[in-house]
Amino acid sequence: MNFSKLSLTKEMLQTIDSLDYNEMTPIQAETLPLILKGDDVIAEAKTGSGKTAAFGIGLLSCLDVKTFRIQSLILCPTRELVDQVTKELRRLARFQHNIKILMLTGGESFGKQLGSLTHQAHIIVGTPGRVLKHLKKESLVLSNLKTLVLDEADRMLDMGFIEEIEKVLSFVPKERQTLLFSATYNNEILAISKKIQKNAINIKTTEKEVQNKINQEFYETNDKIDTLIKIFANYKPQNVIVFTNTKLEAKELAESLIQNKIDALAIHGDLEQYERNDVLVQFANKSCPVLIATDVAARGLDIKELSMVVNYDLPHAKETYIHRIGRTGRAGAEGIAITLYLDREMHKIQEYKEDIGKKFLDISTLKKEQGFEMQPQYVTLVIEGGKKDKIRAGDILGALTGDVGLQGSNIGKIDIYDRQSYVAIENLHVDEAYKKLKKGKIKNKKFSVWIL
Repeated sequence: MNFSKLSLTKEMLQTIDSLDYNEMTPIQAETLPLILKGDDVIAEAKTGSGKTAAFGIGLLSCLDVKTFRIQSLILCPTRELVDQVTKELRRLARFQHNIKILMLTGGESFGKQLGSLTHQAHIIVGTPGRVLKHLKKESLVLSNLKTLVLDEADRMLDMGFIEEIEKVLSFVPKERQTLLFSATYNNEILAISKKIQKNAINIKTTEKEVQNKINQEFYETNDKIDTLIKIFANYKPQNVIVFTNTKLEAKELAESLIQNKIDALAIHGDLEQYERNDVLVQFANKSCPVLIATDVAARGLDIKELSMVVNYDLPHAKETYIHRIGRTGRAGAEGIAITLYLDREMHKIQEYKEDIGKKFLDISTLKKEQGFEMQPQYVTLVIEGGKKDKIRAGDILGALTGDVGLQGSNIGKIDIYDRQSYVAIENLHVDEAYKKLKKGKIKNKKFSVWIL
């Protein structure tokens, strides 16, 4: 289980050690030797199992950095997952200078991506639609591709990406390594594997992986909003994702909760990329306790500690239920997964009743708490400056604790993007921080500041 047993460079091993990867996870131990050898692999591993590091270490180790051509392509189902995978790859890529990794997703400026591609890259991480658009425009050339990765393949099938993936494959060299990672196997996944892989080695580590500790509870109700508020009042979760089946319901539920003094934000497919960033940053930095999400957000959300997941609507498939609740109870923490269902949905509930460990409870056990509210611990300030302005987290922290006069304990998570930075400030101090930061400077420069 030790990384040093693999044929990795000293620099790569030092980088792995600096990231506190003490030993390989089951999926890494079983797939990495095969990936480094050049074999095709189809692997089943649950979310949070370390699969990104598995294929990331593999393809980075096989990279020819001096050849400035695209050598690896990673396809992901959502923009959030693309962002998460790219960040992980960049952390692993510290072992070698000049490794260029580019993201290609919808919702971002096509022209800006064209500009980045003219300077070439080593690795592309993208969604199938946007990658295909660049291939058709010939702004993306894959003639030097060595490795193709399909990450969360089952989710890409669920979202109807199969046709786009097949079109992307027509631009890819036939002689290549193909890695297919999926949280669940089904006949469709195996059929794709046969079509796009050569003598792929099947790896399944879900039984060896540490199972999330999740208390699964089901409630029959005819008033979902009232029941949801009672659940929040009884359990008082620090943060919670509530899943709905439609975009409209996500929007309406967020509005209803806000009217009931429960701070909530919705994320769904209709949001622009900047709106999605704003929502996800606020939820991740504890500026909003409740996130209402459609299944497009079920994967790729990098929330380390999530107290609760609620299925406000019954998922259409049991696999979706597994993906949803798998967001909580990670890294040894205990999570809660609540599912609400209507009387007319009783026939759909039967298959869940066959599973051991699920509790079917009466809503009368939930007490109503007068005046219950869920308000965030922090509020997010946005600074109109980021990586391109050479701003670092330490610069923002210094300005807030120095000129503004805040204590380090008053400041939460700091996220820095290319052109913007987000900083979580405790509720009581946000007005003071906003006024002083607006008048003051960061790194001797003035930046626009506003409250999100």
